[in-house]
Amino acid sequence: MVHVGSLGPFRAEAGYLMTGHELVRAPSKDEQADEPVDRRVRELAEADGPVVFPGRRWGWAFGLREAGGLLGYLVVSSRLLPGRRDRLLITALVRLTSAALSLAAARRRLYEDARELSRLRVELVTTLDELDSLRTELHHQRIVHDAFARVAILGGGEDALTHALYEVTGLPTLLEDRFGNLRSWAGPGQPDPYPTLAPERQEEMLRQVAHGTGPVRVRNRLVAVARPHGEILGVLAVVDPEERADEHTEFALDHAVGALALELAHQRNLAEVELRLHRQLVDDLLEGTEEASAYARSAAVGHDLHRAQYVVVVRWRSGMADDSFTRAVERAATTAGLRPLVTRRGDQVVLLTATSPDGEALHAALTREFGTTAGAIGVSPRCDTPSGIPRRYHEALRALEVRQQSREQEGTTFFDDLGLYRILGPGNDFRELDAFVQEWLGQLIDYDAQHGADMVATLAQYFDCGGNYDETAAALSVHRSTLRYRLQRIRDIGGLDLADVDTRLNLQVATRVWKIMLGGRG
Repeated sequence: MVHVGSLGPFRAEAGYLMTGHELVRAPSKDEQADEPVDRRVRELAEADGPVVFPGRRWGWAFGLREAGGLLGYLVVSSRLLPGRRDRLLITALVRLTSAALSLAAARRRLYEDARELSRLRVELVTTLDELDSLRTELHHQRIVHDAFARVAILGGGEDALTHALYEVTGLPTLLEDRFGNLRSWAGPGQPDPYPTLAPERQEEMLRQVAHGTGPVRVRNRLVAVARPHGEILGVLAVVDPEERADEHTEFALDHAVGALALELAHQRNLAEVELRLHRQLVDDLLEGTEEASAYARSAAVGHDLHRAQYVVVVRWRSGMADDSFTRAVERAATTAGLRPLVTRRGDQVVLLTATSPDGEALHAALTREFGTTAGAIGVSPRCDTPSGIPRRYHEALRALEVRQQSREQEGTTFFDDLGLYRILGPGNDFRELDAFVQEWLGQLIDYDAQHGADMVATLAQYFDCGGNYDETAAALSVHRSTLRYRLQRIRDIGGLDLADVDTRLNLQVATRVWKIMLGGRG
C-alpha cells in the first residue's frame, strides 16, 4: 500500500486481509469515510470490481488470491483514468502482494503445524507416562487382588488377612475389635502388653475414622474400619511412624478392610445362627423336653448335656433387652470360665453351664462388661438330668428374686444358700401363704390400704435390721422417735406382742413371705 503511489497516479484507499471467514480492514484515520468502501467490498463477494470515490475518476478493488482462495483486497483509486502501462504495473504489484501473502500464510500454517506437532509430541510423551504409571498401578492392584483372593480361596480368617496386608505393604499390620482389643498382628514390633485406649477415646477415634472417605491417619497409624451394614465390627490398621504409606498402601488397606468386613459379617451371621440354635435348645430345656432329643441337639452344638448342669439367671440394671445384652453376658461368662448355652427371657439372660459358677468372678466379669455393679445373679443347685432343668430354672429365679429384695441387691445368690427361702420357694401353695400372711398381717395390710401408710413395710424393715432401732430408722429415712411411734401403732392395730418369741418368729416369716413371695401385695 505504501508503494502504490510510486507506480503512477494511484492512491491506496484501503487494504483488507481475510481472517478466518471474515475480511478485516487495515486501520485508517477516517473510519467513517471507509464505511462505503467496506460495504462495496462485501458486495463484490470475493470478485474484483469498481469502487466509486468522490473526486476520483477511477477506483478498483483488486482481489489478492492464492490457489486456496481469497487472501484479501487492495483497493486503489486514481485522479486520472490509468493507461495500459499503469494497469500492468498495478496488476504486477497485486500479483506480487498476493504471492507474498500466500507465502506468509504458508509460513504461518507451517509454524502452526510445527506448534501442533510439538503439542502432540508432548501429549504423546504425557500419555506414554500415564500409560506406564497406569501399568504400574494395575500391576500393584493385581498383586493386592491376588493376595486377598488367595486368602478367600484358602478360607483364611483374620490372621491370614493381616499377614496378606503386611506382605503387600511391608508395614506392620494389626486388627482390633471395636473396643480396641488386639485380635491379630502381622510383622515386627508387636507391643507387649498391647496398649488399649480408654473407652471414650476409642469411641472418638472410631467416629473420626468412620466419617472419613477412606483410610484415616491416627497418630502413627493408617486406620480403616470394617462396618458392614453400618455397624463397626473391627479396626484394621498399618503402623507407619515414618509416614511411608502412599496411595498404593491406602488401596491395599481399603481392599483388605473390605475383605475383612465380609469375613466379620460372615462370622456374625454364623454366631447369630449358633445363638438361635442355643436359644431354642435352652428354651426347650427350661420348659421341659424329651431327653433323647435334648442329648442329640446339645451334642450338635458342642455342649455336653450328660454332665451335671447349673442354671444361672442374670439381670442387670443397665442391660438392654436385646441381643447386645445377651452377647455381653455370654462374653462375661466366658471370661469367668464358663462355656454356657445362652438364651434371653425379657430383661433376663439365662445360662446353662456344666461348670459350677464362681459367683464373685462372674459378677466381677459382668461389672467390667457393663461398667456398673448394679446387677444380680441367681444360681440353681446342680442338675443331673435334663428333666430336672425346669425346676432348677425356677430355683435360680427364686435366688435372683431374693437377692434383689434383700438389703444388698447387687451380687450373686445361690439357691442352696437361701435357708428359709428354700422352703418358701417355687412349688408351694400360694393360697396357704396368702392365708398365713392374712392371719398375721391382715389388719396392718388393711390399715395401710385405707390410710396410705407403710406399717407392714416398717415391720419388715425392722426384722431385716435384726430389731435394731438405729439401723431401721436409717434404712427408712425416719427419726428414731417416728419409728417408735410406728411400732407402737403396729402393736395397737394388730394386737401384737412384739416381745413374744413365737409372735416375732411368725411375724418375721410373714413379712418375708409378704415381701418376697407375694411381692408386697395382700
